Amino acid sequence: MYNSKPHQEHDLDRLHQHMHGTRLAILLSHSEQGLLATHLPVLIDTSEGEFGTVYAHLARANHQWQALAQGTEALLVFPGADAYVSPGYYPSKTENPKVVPTWNYLAVHAYGTAEVLHDGPTLLAIVSRLTERHEQGRKKPWKVTDAPADYLDRMLHAIVGIRLPIARLQGACKLSQNRSAQDIAGVREGLGASPDYLDNQLAAHMRQL
Repeated sequence: MYNSKPHQEHDLDRLHQHMHGTRLAILLSHSEQGLLATHLPVLIDTSEGEFGTVYAHLARANHQWQALAQGTEALLVFPGADAYVSPGYYPSKTENPKVVPTWNYLAVHAYGTAEVLHDGPTLLAIVSRLTERHEQGRKKPWKVTDAPADYLDRMLHAIVGIRLPIARLQGACKLSQNRSAQDIAGVREGLGASPDYLDNQLAAHMRQL
């Protein structure tokens, strides 16, 4: 992705933290039919490989897995908080009106070649780990084994698993770092006072700079 130097994030722990915090990633790949995209929850195992390994599953009816099986490179997009930045947030504009709007955002892109998984025990492990992650904290967490065994078997036959060792990892942390400290504070305060909770999210990230 295009990412100017002031906004590049290279800290692996922070990149992984962002990925763990993204509930729904976007899987992009190319096939003879053109670009393909699927929104899907994923698991990141940071102990596997230099940058970690991603696990997920696709519907068997989704032809994207067949394209992935051909060995084409795939991209997983992990979007984060984002916000419109008005020039009105910059105190410096009173002295220098040469300012324009921009957009602040957080994002991580993970690249790699996926392995397609079909065996039942592996698929069961993936869906079980995903379920445990998202049921965590509920008063009565639902477990995969709560479903009837024959029904669960049919559901597992309707999906394929994906294992994607990350070969390249890029992070964008665009939080007005190219502006003066005064302007950064103005953006932070402006977004923090916004009635939009997404703006407030980004302001919270800016407070951590």
